[in-house]
Amino acid sequence: MALIKTQDFIESIADALQYISYYHPEDYIRALAAAYEREESVAAKDAIAQILTNSRMCAEGKRPLCQDTGIVVAFIKVGMLARFEGDMTLEAMVNEGVRRAYLHPDNTLRASIVNDPAGTRKNTRDNTPAITHVEMVAGDKVKVQVAAKGGGSENKSKLAMLNPNESIVDWVLEVVPEMGAGWCPPGMLGIGIGGSAEKAMLLAKESLMAPIDIQALQAKGAQNRIEELRLELYEKVNRLGIGAQGLGGLTTVLDVKILDYPTHAASLPVAIIPNCAATRHVHFTLDGSGVAVLTPPSPEVYPDVHWAPSPQAKRVNLETVTREETQCWKTGDTLLLTGKILTGRDAAHKRIQTMLAKGEPLPVDFTNKFIYYVGPVDAVRDEAVGPAGPTTATRMDSYTDMMLNTGLLGSIGKAERGDEALTEIARHKSVYLMAVGGAAYLVSKAIKHARVLAFEDLGMEAIYEFEVENMPVTVAVSADGDSAHKSGPALWRKKIALKAV
Repeated sequence: MALIKTQDFIESIADALQYISYYHPEDYIRALAAAYEREESVAAKDAIAQILTNSRMCAEGKRPLCQDTGIVVAFIKVGMLARFEGDMTLEAMVNEGVRRAYLHPDNTLRASIVNDPAGTRKNTRDNTPAITHVEMVAGDKVKVQVAAKGGGSENKSKLAMLNPNESIVDWVLEVVPEMGAGWCPPGMLGIGIGGSAEKAMLLAKESLMAPIDIQALQAKGAQNRIEELRLELYEKVNRLGIGAQGLGGLTTVLDVKILDYPTHAASLPVAIIPNCAATRHVHFTLDGSGVAVLTPPSPEVYPDVHWAPSPQAKRVNLETVTREETQCWKTGDTLLLTGKILTGRDAAHKRIQTMLAKGEPLPVDFTNKFIYYVGPVDAVRDEAVGPAGPTTATRMDSYTDMMLNTGLLGSIGKAERGDEALTEIARHKSVYLMAVGGAAYLVSKAIKHARVLAFEDLGMEAIYEFEVENMPVTVAVSADGDSAHKSGPALWRKKIALKAV
């Protein structure tokens, strides 16, 4: 009978969360490297190169793969014969592990969890509480699957209560394009089928804990209906041409995982949850012998990919750039930004909206500036700032007209802009630039100085001033409203269709 010590459990959780903050699973690295080799889209290949380079940098520097270090999800299977030392609940032990991991002085992780979600939304400052699922199973060991799920991918989750005669494949192919690029493809799709509404969602989330093995499945062939669905969806989703970062390309998903469960005769619950380019999860077993031992990926697993700016990239001096100059930029142009940019995201935009409604002066002058949608990780050691990749720009769409009226030249984020935002960008002759989601540490190396200008109480959502040098971005929306996230996938969908003929 295994006796699990409280401190062993807590330290194992903390170690696991530190581990997954900077190590990709080996299966993901291999799958993404293979996608890089076969990718034909220049924009998608560049984005994948940034993600692979970022992955190696994070493994070497022990810093987060993404600035969004996630909401912690733990699946814990407790053997019926296992015993725990002390009287702390499993949830309390998980939360203590989270607290220790996210406040670790050598690799501080971003605290993203807010209390009172329908009210004050005050940050808990230590990323607790986690989401903990507990199952009692046979045996005397404790098996733990722990993940850190980013908000950009989690926000794209979907649930449908289909009629039993409806097509699961048709529904998935309908909703995946609607998810946009905010989930940072290429990643994985987790699908849950059956049970009830909440069970389907739980199955979809748990399916994402499995390793990438679609190529092995292709080689051996499907043995049951679930495997048939996996293969069909993998092929058909990639035919959509969405591609890396939604810019159009051959690879949108690296794998499709499915778990199912018996359901009511009148029902067909189907849930889909995507996993982003910062696929963070690890499994370990506790048997009473001590803290879990986690083995880092072998250095040999990382491909010989070292991203560098394109020779065709335009160098932009942010201190002298004019609106007339930005209007000459074309969708798909790559830029290297040098100078000062401002940051701001959800909470800052809401506060600005409130101040303007009250006629209060703003604490920051946005005239002729670019705003970067980001919530950075706190700096450690000699860093100017921690990993600072973009957040999903679509969430700021409703503030677009308000912010452009302040004199902004443009914005920087990830993923697409909605139709109303595109209209406002064109009306103001503004531009929207895209940084690569999933390359946060790489992006942060372009930030040479950082200081808080306003709303310090908002933590990572405060308004910062970043001084950047050769920060890589792509023109995603030009001053006439042309969107790379519309034209890119449309072009590659046609190319893929022609290849199949």
